[in-house]
Amino acid sequence: VKFNNCAGNKGVRYETNSLDFKVRADGTMYAAHQVQMPSKQLILMVTAWDPQTLGRWEAIVRFLVAEKSQHNGHKPKGRKTVPGELAQQQSDTLLPWRQHHSANGLRRQKRDWVIPPINVPENSRGPFPQQLVRIRSDKDKEIHIRYSITGVGADQPPMEVFSIDPVSGRMYVTRPMDREERASYHLRAHAVDMNGNKVENPIDLYIYVIDMNDNRPEFVNQVYNGSVDEGSKPGTYVMTVTANDADDSTTANGMVRYRIVTQTPQSPSQNMFTINSETGDIVTVAAGLDREKVQQYLVIVQATDMEGNLNYGLSNTATAIITVTDVNDNPPEFTTSTVSINTSAHLLRNGVAWQQKVVRDGTPRATGTRVLTRSHFGFSRPRGPREKMQHFAAAVDYEMNRAFMLTVMVSNQAPLASGIQMSFQSTAGVTISVTDVNEAPYFPTNHKLIRLEEGVPTGTVLTTFSAVDPDRFMQQAVRYSKLSDPANWLNINATNGQITTAAVLDRESDYIKNNVYEATFLAADNGIPPASGTGTLQIYLIDINDNAPELLPKEAQICEKPNLNVINITAADADIDPNVGPFVFELPSVPSAVRKNWTITRLNGDYAQLSLRIMYLEAGVYDVPIIVTDSGNPPLYNTCVIKVKVCPCDENGDCTTIGAVAAAGLGTGAIIAILICIIILLTMVLLFVVWMKRREKERHTKQLLIDPEDDVRDNILKYDEEGGGEEDQDYDLSQLQQPETMDHVLNKTPGVRRVDERPIGAEPQYPIRPVIPHPGDIGDFINEGLRAADNDPTAPPYDSLLVFDYEGSGSTAGSVSSLNSSSSGDQNYDYLNDWGPRFKKLADMYGGGEED
Repeated sequence: VKFNNCAGNKGVRYETNSLDFKVRADGTMYAAHQVQMPSKQLILMVTAWDPQTLGRWEAIVRFLVAEKSQHNGHKPKGRKTVPGELAQQQSDTLLPWRQHHSANGLRRQKRDWVIPPINVPENSRGPFPQQLVRIRSDKDKEIHIRYSITGVGADQPPMEVFSIDPVSGRMYVTRPMDREERASYHLRAHAVDMNGNKVENPIDLYIYVIDMNDNRPEFVNQVYNGSVDEGSKPGTYVMTVTANDADDSTTANGMVRYRIVTQTPQSPSQNMFTINSETGDIVTVAAGLDREKVQQYLVIVQATDMEGNLNYGLSNTATAIITVTDVNDNPPEFTTSTVSINTSAHLLRNGVAWQQKVVRDGTPRATGTRVLTRSHFGFSRPRGPREKMQHFAAAVDYEMNRAFMLTVMVSNQAPLASGIQMSFQSTAGVTISVTDVNEAPYFPTNHKLIRLEEGVPTGTVLTTFSAVDPDRFMQQAVRYSKLSDPANWLNINATNGQITTAAVLDRESDYIKNNVYEATFLAADNGIPPASGTGTLQIYLIDINDNAPELLPKEAQICEKPNLNVINITAADADIDPNVGPFVFELPSVPSAVRKNWTITRLNGDYAQLSLRIMYLEAGVYDVPIIVTDSGNPPLYNTCVIKVKVCPCDENGDCTTIGAVAAAGLGTGAIIAILICIIILLTMVLLFVVWMKRREKERHTKQLLIDPEDDVRDNILKYDEEGGGEEDQDYDLSQLQQPETMDHVLNKTPGVRRVDERPIGAEPQYPIRPVIPHPGDIGDFINEGLRAADNDPTAPPYDSLLVFDYEGSGSTAGSVSSLNSSSSGDQNYDYLNDWGPRFKKLADMYGGGEED
């Protein structure tokens, strides 16, 4: 095989779709191993692809397999092709393109052929793929042609329903077809040469799926509901049923016919209805529809395709429910003309005394009206067919009437249907005998209301709350008891219903709502069975002045200087008018300091103002007693104490923060807590002093010359000072003199210690040198230290640096506190306030003003 592209066929590689054959880089094809050919022709697909551009090209290679002769000089045996078989093969071949003639000269070109549609039956059993047709161009004798098809079913969804052999042009269907899914396909056939160049124009191929009767008729609804008036004439329309068939409606496969299978009930005839076989309309076919006999029919309808052929067609069924509607063709009538009833008065007052059926129609057109002879009774209107009329009594008392005679009439509101000659009304007589029953006692006044003042003593008779027994012809006794008494304030006499107080009635109690106290009592007789009734007693309590007023508020705050603010006070009284305000506010005369320091000014009947009388009162918490008196008769007073916090205030009259702290009183718990804290603090200070004394004692016993904190290795030594001139010769020799006090030196532990290397083992104990008398100058001090070191047997036996702890005194620098004593007043340290809380102490020392 050869391949040429614009790049000069460089780097192109070849592949085949068969494992039996391979292609070398030069295009030579060879068998990879020994191959046994199953047929006389072998078609392979060779692919050339460029690794750089990833381009791919395909070509078809067809091998014609030659049969090997069994004997030299003899042709291979094989079946001859008869002319009839050849004609049969050619009958399946389509030449859709015009025929090309090789003769010289100009010829008229024929138009392309119009290919007739290809019919494919649905639900074919195969085997697949199944050949449909072969497409061939007459140019395949000159060049090799590749055939292909495009369109829905080939290279468009649904994919690969149809396929074509690119070499032979045979087109196949690959699976069974379903006309209900898709009835036709439109494909286009293409013919190109081996290089992909168009050889012929595309040809349209139309493939139609032949319908098969593979779908049953389906009803739109499984249950249909219809109605028809009773007494309808034959031919009256009832309803329509509809069934659809998915098969082709232009053929018998989709032509549906209807018929009635069964009718239930078969009364008065088994064929009351008929159905139009083509439209599905159900109509009446016989007379005699009577709602009072048959109210509903169930009709089974069958739909069959193949134009109703039961032998070949497919069928399905549905149910039609036909309701017979009522018409006013029957007058109302009672089942009996006279009725005798023996019932109790209790049932008459609470429900049905007797029931009477009204027949025959139950439609609104047949609803009856009532004409009553007595006003004691009423009747319920019948709403449906054969519904019972309920008779009830409004108020019947055995003690008043023991028997009743009634006449009841019922009639139609609407006239009867045409052709009905009957009376439109019916009457019946009713005799009612009333029997006595035990009736419950009742309280004549319910709810009963009484009025009295609160605070009546225990045992006071309030009222008699008695009940009445309506049974005059029965000798029965009534007993009383409490049902509800929320505060348990009342008692009731079980025999006569007399109510007395069991406790003092208080109007200010939580059980009182709107000055009314409510209790419920029970009255029960001793009949068989016993009956009982309830009654409610309401007690309206009149207020008396039994509550002293209370001062409000209990705590307040005021400035230590008068005329800045005042305290508004008022009073609260549990009583109601007129036993409340106006109130009188006054200060007691004892103790005298109250009226001396405070004063009350009346604002109105309910409010007053408490303020300072003196010009200044020290900050703190003061208990100010105030006498509050109401306006009751007689009036009540109460001495209340208000806690007033007196504190310093700013110019706006508001208590400052420091003043609030100063004014806050300390309770007993706070004082105890402060004392405990002071004791703990003193104990810690004492322990610290004892620890310092002990440490000082230990330092005296060690007798070291220097403190470890004065190690020269922690100091900077400078050796390059060489002196300048005469100014450096003026030394202050007084610095070498013995200082006035040697306390800080004597407190150091005397002795000499090696600072560059500590001896291994226990630290030596140096002998104590006499510290008194002190040497006169620094030279004697140094000599004394040297002599002590030489005479010390525990000192190191080699030269070492000796460090002494005396540094002199009388520094001209003075105290560090002199930093704040500068006479220069133009230095501003206010910027220290901007450095944050860590430098607050420094800012207070240098940046603040005069201390308070």
